Amino acid sequence: MKPVAETEHLDSFSIAISKKGHLMASNPPFSSSSSSSSSSSPRPSIAQLSNDHIISVLLLLPIESVLSFSMACRRFRSLASSDALWEPICRRDWGGAGAVDALVASFSPQERLRISWRRLYAQVSHLSSLSCRRLSCNSGAFPSPRASHSLAFVSDWLVLFGGGSEGGRHLDDTWIAYVGNGCNRALSWQHINSGIPSGRFGQTCTVLGNYLVLFGGISDNGDRLNDTWIGETFYEGQDMRIAWRLLNVNSVVPSPRGAHAACCVADCRMVVHGGIGLHGLRLNDTWILNLSDDFRSGRWHQINNVQSLPPPRSGHTLTWIGGTYMVLFGGRGSGYEVLNDVWLLDIGIANSEWKELKYELYGLPSEMPLPRVGHSATLVLGRKILVYGGEDSQRHRKDDFWVLDVGALPRFQTVGLKKSPRNFWKKLQVEGHHPLYRSFHGACTDKSGRYVYIFGGMVDSIIQPAEPSGLTFNAELHQIELVLQL
Repeated sequence: MKPVAETEHLDSFSIAISKKGHLMASNPPFSSSSSSSSSSSPRPSIAQLSNDHIISVLLLLPIESVLSFSMACRRFRSLASSDALWEPICRRDWGGAGAVDALVASFSPQERLRISWRRLYAQVSHLSSLSCRRLSCNSGAFPSPRASHSLAFVSDWLVLFGGGSEGGRHLDDTWIAYVGNGCNRALSWQHINSGIPSGRFGQTCTVLGNYLVLFGGISDNGDRLNDTWIGETFYEGQDMRIAWRLLNVNSVVPSPRGAHAACCVADCRMVVHGGIGLHGLRLNDTWILNLSDDFRSGRWHQINNVQSLPPPRSGHTLTWIGGTYMVLFGGRGSGYEVLNDVWLLDIGIANSEWKELKYELYGLPSEMPLPRVGHSATLVLGRKILVYGGEDSQRHRKDDFWVLDVGALPRFQTVGLKKSPRNFWKKLQVEGHHPLYRSFHGACTDKSGRYVYIFGGMVDSIIQPAEPSGLTFNAELHQIELVLQL
């Protein structure tokens, strides 16, 4: 008798075969005979299917079912360990061919020869450590120290805009640096001028394809802004330039704000949530910007009639995880309390839905990140959200790295609140040059999700006799790499 778990997964395989047959009824995959399409013909057993057909069916199943299926017999064990199966699984589960192709491009020629896609999938799934290094700047100009700025990755380039600096000055400069495949240890920053927005900090700058969408922020005078800018990128050989222009939007727009959160949804929409509005009021409204006419115009609309909303906050993060889903984490609430709650937003249904992802701790509170504001959250390889830094209610800054397993979210929704997955959060070990404790920095990931870049922020420093505190604006650039053993 087969174990119950194995039987269930083989049943899943049978169901997948039925689905595959239904979807391909016009060209049944199970036999080359024309009579096989007849409804009276018996279906062949699994053992009679070709390897290509078995792989096409396995790609319809979750990983747990694939692994259980591999235990059925020696032939299936060999097939379920092959790169012919695991490379398309990686492409399926890691955000499509583009991310995987970018990952392969980041490997050296020798590393590419050693790739085992099953082992690589396992390492990413059980990610436990990161490697950090500080990138030096080649001779020439470079960005001044700042915090609450924007840092984005567009077509192998880092794009830095604005932020607050020493003396309370809010910057209006745009800087770019070519990154390439992530192997460079020194970068050259270039300062560019091209119809840039006014100086501000606490804005968001979101990447949609080859465009940047900048919204809101706080001006030198403390005014909250609600203007929307489009940065169109152009490439000439190894050079890049950006043309900023004010986006033509409808009369219904989000109220002015700063320290809000935003993320893209595919390459045509942006979602904005919360922030600090007029008179210091913290917000909890959610807006969607739909772009049209080749990004020449856009239309804002607010998500209404939502039963459950996250409490008002600022300094939080909103991260797109694929499809119509995004994850909100942390921030500072209306009573200046610092939060560490997690919310899932789905905008793909008739009435968009917020759902708080509560979970039980099985041991110490160290199983999840402590409350924080001014942190960063980026989607990395393997569809995991990497959270770094931030500060608590006493403005004690942090230097820890955590990953939230996006793959656990569907299981979470299925099993309910009292049986939440143990590996919802995981703290990572750090190798190499560890960044300073910091908050309100900029962070972004490259196309592969293997490298994360962190620039600037507020850092703790040694207190000098003339300084009332050890708070310092920073201008360091760090590269964070997911440790993979090929």
